[in-house]
Amino acid sequence: MKIIRSTSKQLEKIYNRGINRQARVEDKVKKILEDVRLFGDEALLKYTRKFDSVKLAPRQLKVSQIEISGAYQNTSANFVSSLKIVIENINRFYRKQLRKSWRMSLPEGVMLGENFTPLERIGVYIPAGTAPLVSTVYMTVLPAKLAGVKKIALISPPDKSGQINPHILVVADLLKVDEIYRAGGAQGIAALAYGTKTIPRVDKIVGPGNIYVNEAKRQVFGTVDIDMIAGPTELVIIANRFSNPKFIIADLRAQAEHAKGLAILITNSKSLAREVKSQLDGENGYIVLTKNLDQAVEISNRIAPEHLEILVQDPKRLLKGIKNAGAIFLGPYSPTAVGDYIAGPSHVLPTQGTARFFSGLSVFDFVKSSHIISYSKKSLEKVREPLEKIAGIEGLQKHLDSVKARFV
Repeated sequence: MKIIRSTSKQLEKIYNRGINRQARVEDKVKKILEDVRLFGDEALLKYTRKFDSVKLAPRQLKVSQIEISGAYQNTSANFVSSLKIVIENINRFYRKQLRKSWRMSLPEGVMLGENFTPLERIGVYIPAGTAPLVSTVYMTVLPAKLAGVKKIALISPPDKSGQINPHILVVADLLKVDEIYRAGGAQGIAALAYGTKTIPRVDKIVGPGNIYVNEAKRQVFGTVDIDMIAGPTELVIIANRFSNPKFIIADLRAQAEHAKGLAILITNSKSLAREVKSQLDGENGYIVLTKNLDQAVEISNRIAPEHLEILVQDPKRLLKGIKNAGAIFLGPYSPTAVGDYIAGPSHVLPTQGTARFFSGLSVFDFVKSSHIISYSKKSLEKVREPLEKIAGIEGLQKHLDSVKARFV
């Protein structure tokens, strides 16, 4: 790891990082999306042969219940029992986010309100390239289930033998995912967005993926909704001389298990910086030396990381100043790994500095609201003058006439 000062130009590069949109990738993805939109299953199968090296028949796109049942035989005996703890943790967290429709009565016959309605159908993308992200299944499906989504379709790229990881199938089955398909990459996103003969279109697509998946999500946004465009994973640690260097080193090494990503230690302790550097020499990442912890918080807010660990003696004091982070881990016994797998909040989080305006996946992602407006004749009469003035300024005569017609 490289030690840099708080004034380093390298920090500016980190602040200004973003999804690297390459024209070559954009053009390739655009062609794939258009092919699938026009030719459906035929194009989907073509790209599955090309990119996943698997030749499938149309009937093999959907994973059968027999295959799903057989997947249980390829998982360990205690796998299912371990999941029960995870499921309860996630459900307990997301139950707190549930919102009810409401109504508000005002004088003279005015009623306002808001209806919260779950999305009808969502698509969940589960990567399976460098590692089968089993945890992403429950981190995406459970908030959707609690929100009341009616139909959930899961897609995941097949391996060389045409199979989906059995653990992914088992978790999806336990969570009562309605449909599972062998489809990955930009072509899988296209199938969910536009629909094919085999895969019905969805209202929203969630879940992480590689640069082609993210670019596909960006391009289909508007045809369907998406959760976010997530880049490589990120970890920032704020620590000082009282922090345990063993924990810091272990967490930075865990971050390094991801082929790409951002790993940064921010500290005001030169001795801690030297010790961590000596143990992680040659690893990717940065150690940022600051004047004090307040400056460390300021730099962290500008980075707006996906994961932020605060490993100082009184992390709650620094928490007050944190404005931008996908998930915040307080204290020495709250490693990022606990959030990745078991704590409860989803690990689908904003990256590339988008924690400045995006949030982690939640129940809100699977619910839409409709405003309710009801006026009596008397209440409409009361607001008629200001309404007509504003409509007159905008020059929309027919809007004016629609109000006047009610008083002729």
